[in-house]
Parts: sequence; C-alpha cells; structure tokens
Amino acid sequence: MAPRRGRWSAQDIRTHMRLYAVTDRAWLNGRTLPELVADAIAGGATFIQLREKHATHDEIVALARELMPICHAAGVPFVIDDEVEIAREVGADGVHVGQSDTACADARRLLGDGAIIGVSVQTVEEARAAQAAGADYLGVGALIPTPTKPDAVDVTSEELARICRAVDIPVVGIGGLRVETLDVLANSGVDGAAVVSALFAADDAQAAARSLRARLDEMLGGGESAFPALPPACAALPAVLAIAGSDSSGGAGIQADIKTVAAHGLFAETAVTALTAQNTMGVRNVLEATPTFIAEQIDAIFEDIPPAAIKIGMCPSAPVIEAVADALTRWSAANIVLDPVMVATSGARLIAEDAVHALEDRLIPLARLITPNMPEAEVLAGFEVRDEKDQERAAVALADCFGCAVLVKGGHGVHDANDVLALPPTETADVGASVRTTWLRSPRVDTENAHGTGCTLSSAIACGLARGLGLEESVAAAKSYLMGALEAGLNLGAGSGPIDHMWAYRPHQKVSV
Repeated sequence: MAPRRGRWSAQDIRTHMRLYAVTDRAWLNGRTLPELVADAIAGGATFIQLREKHATHDEIVALARELMPICHAAGVPFVIDDEVEIAREVGADGVHVGQSDTACADARRLLGDGAIIGVSVQTVEEARAAQAAGADYLGVGALIPTPTKPDAVDVTSEELARICRAVDIPVVGIGGLRVETLDVLANSGVDGAAVVSALFAADDAQAAARSLRARLDEMLGGGESAFPALPPACAALPAVLAIAGSDSSGGAGIQADIKTVAAHGLFAETAVTALTAQNTMGVRNVLEATPTFIAEQIDAIFEDIPPAAIKIGMCPSAPVIEAVADALTRWSAANIVLDPVMVATSGARLIAEDAVHALEDRLIPLARLITPNMPEAEVLAGFEVRDEKDQERAAVALADCFGCAVLVKGGHGVHDANDVLALPPTETADVGASVRTTWLRSPRVDTENAHGTGCTLSSAIACGLARGLGLEESVAAAKSYLMGALEAGLNLGAGSGPIDHMWAYRPHQKVSV
C-alpha cells in the first residue's frame, strides 16, 4: 500500500492531479498572486505549485505563507518548486523538483515521509528512476513548446503514453497546455494537466480554470460524480481552529474564539484543552483534558476540514503542550497564532515552570506570531518589561530568538493601549535585514469589562491570516475589531464582564444586565 503524505493519501494525490496550477507573477497586471490562486481554485484548480524562479528566498517564503492558507482552506495540496529548505521552513505539503534540481531521494530525506514529492521527467527511464526514488507523482513535458520552459525537451504523445504505462504513480502533462491544445493528452493515461499561462495570464482566472476543468473532466472521465469533490472547507469560507480552554461564562477562551471567528464570517473549529467553571467574578474550578483526547480532536479536524489558520490559547500543562505540538507538527499546520497564556495581568503565574519550558521548546517554534502581554514578554525575554522601550526591546529579542513575529501587547497603560509588532526578515522579504518593528497605537477604552480581550485579539488575527491577509494587515484589522468590541459598552455580570464580539451587527445598541 502506498504511504500517506501528511493529510493526503495516494488516491488523494492522484485525484488532485486533474488541474494542476503552476504560478507565475509575470501576468499579474495589478492583481495579487493570492487573488489569482483563490480565483483559480474557485474555478476548479485542484493542485497549486508555487514556482517563482526569479524571486528571492524571503519573497518565496512570504508568498508561500500567503498562499498556503488559501490552498488548505480549499483542501488543495500546495507544493513549492525546487526549494526544499523553504518547503520545510514554511510547512508546505511538499516540493516539485526537476532533473537538474535537488534529487528526489535527497528531498525525501530532508522533508520526511509526510511530504508530497513530484519530479519532472521526459523519458521512461527517468520516470522509473523517480518512482524508485520515492516520487509521488510525475510531471511530463514539455508537450508543446512554451516560453516558460525554453530549455525543456519536447515530449511526444507517444512517449507520454509510454511513461504512463511504465509507472504506478500519477502523471500530469505540462507544457503549452490550453483548452484548445488539451487533446494532446487524449488516450495517454495521464491523470491531469499542469498549466501556467492558461490560468495566470488569463483576464479571468476563475473562468479560465472552469473551462480547463470542464474540458479535462470531459476528456479524462469525470464530472462531479466520477471526480470526488474537494473537502467540505472551501476558499469562500476558510476554517479557523481554536485550541484553548472553555470558559463557562462565555467571555473568554473557546467561546470568545468561536464568536470572533463567526463575527468575521468564517468557520470556527475547536479543540478543547480544559473545562473551567467560572463567571465574571472568578474561576472556581478547572478540569484539564487528557493529552490523548486533545490530539484526537486535532486529528479529527485536519482529516476532514483542515483549517486555514490556527489560534492557540490556554495549554495548562507540559503534557498538553507536547500533545498539541506533536499533532500540529504531524499535520504540517501553518498560520499559527499563539497567545502564550502564562501570566495574568496581576502578575500571577497561570502555568507551571515545566509548561513554560515546553511552550518555548515546542509550541513557539511552530508559531507564525506570538502575542504575549507585558508580564508574559518579561518571562520569555528574561528581563523587566515596564515601559515602551522595554516593550519594543522584548519584541525584537523574542523575534530574534524564536524566528517568528511577536506582538507585545501594552494594554496595561492608564491612558493608552499601545502594542508593538516585531517582524522577522521572513515576514518582510527584506534579505539580510534585521527585525523591523511597528507600533499600533490606540487610546485606552475606559471600561471595567475587558474579559477575553487577549483571546479575542489572537483569534481575530488568525481570521485575517485565514482570509489571506498579510501579517501586519491582519494584526491591524484585529486591533480595530477589538477596539469596536470594547467601545460597544457591553455590561454583563457583577464582575469583570465580557466584550461584545458581535458589536458590528448592533452598532447603535448597548446591552446591560
């Protein structure tokens, strides 16, 4: 039996060969690549390969982090052309290599058994060698001369058919394929067509994909009955997974996460790490979920509706942190926003020392962004964080240390709530640059009802990433959303009450109980 590659079975990979889209920014014409990829998927593209030969390492990393959530939300595999190290860095589903690129066996060794690896071939001998080296699929071409591959050897229809008969893995034809030239694939045994300009040079990528897909289904057999539908998640409604504890009062934790995701028009999924008995007056009891059960929740989600972004909140113990980290690593999860719930605003520790170490060693390295408050930043950075100078210093130090973006929240001020965002070079695409900081300044909202603000902010950021926004844009939009929720003036309970997550749906109404 062929092995699974992460979330993808061998049959999944074969199925998703039908309309294989290879990116090229040469024809953007004012559009963005994420927009074009989303349109291509909406029109029927079933596999995305990021191929940008003239982009820098950091540019490819930034593009990958924008495209992956779009692909994963739609249940579409995402691989990167040749750049094995980048594929590993960003957690792509795999890599596609040519005959003069990284060897298939080396790519497998670097990426592991969970990665999808495709190989370009032009002869039966190359095809058999690639399959023996562990390739999961083959790209065969150029079938028709094309300007994007001027050095490619032309492959005849007869040789294409011989290659398909010689191997057991899926084969996709590539090179000069458009709706009017797809007949070259007829009766060859291929599983699909790989296209570049036919999609990305089109005025309407979605319409172009629809036409290509319809013709391929007609030629290769299919239509919706024979060609399995994509997973239930779709590009129009990305899913956001919240991994956190339950707040019985509804103001924070999983409940705040669900409301935030719903308010952003997205689909909320949850993995509950603990149950709490609490209200606005305080926490009465906590019941921690077992690590095994937490992992089972995460696995169930990724097997069916893979999330485009993930928010992690309360992880109360080292075993829970280990279980969450193992599960997310197993699924090559991307766009992780970690709210490191360690220290209360009062300064009281909320998790044990061994859990802090587990957080630093296992979860933070998986995150794209962490969102500590000032006391938490102090614990992680190892020095006092008392003012804006300390706040910025801590953000930079943590971004340097962990290699992820860091948002140090400053909601402890009397008159303001200024946050600082530190972006590592991988987020700014500035080769050789140092960490860049940006301040997000806002006045402090005069309210005693601020329960769940940290949970809400991190979930809102994850929503922005799930929609394909950049990190800075996601953080700014999330902060604006949180300000609206605070300013709405919700007044529930006798203690520190919740904020109004649905404030945008009742802008002229204030609620008190």
